[in-house]
Amino acid sequence: MNWLLRFLPADTRLMVELGMKIVQALDTPEERREAIAHGIAMLQDGKVTVPEWAVFGSKLGILTSPKKKSAGKA
Repeated sequence: MNWLLRFLPADTRLMVELGMKIVQALDTPEERREAIAHGIAMLQDGKVTVPEWAVFGSKLGILTSPKKKSAGKA
């Protein structure tokens, strides 16, 4: 994959690398598929609402409740 990235413009390459790192941080293939599917569906109409971002953030594990965060650290 890295050799393909060399052919992309720098800004596009960085976006792809960021997306790959975010998706790799998810624990299971099912979580990855669900997050990717939601992200693609979310961007279909070219507009993203705040609630859609919130759902997407929770699927990526970025937005969690304080209880979930502290439970993972115990």
